[in-house]
Amino acid sequence: MPPPQEEWYVIKLDDGRCQVVLKSAPTLGEIEASAQVWGPFPTQGEAIARRVGLIRAHRCEPS
Repeated sequence: MPPPQEEWYVIKLDDGRCQVVLKSAPTLGEIEASAQVWGPFPTQGEAIARRVGLIRAHRCEPS
């Protein structure tokens, strides 16, 4: 049986920063409550690359 597919997301927080999160029970509420969500991405690296692009495009504040 293959391992379960991970799903990574970039979510925009209320303070304008973006955070990379793995879809799991504790973070599922954060993902659903966020005004802006990008993803899913199959790897953490791809989600981080998107976050960097969003910061460069001034859609997210750097942390």
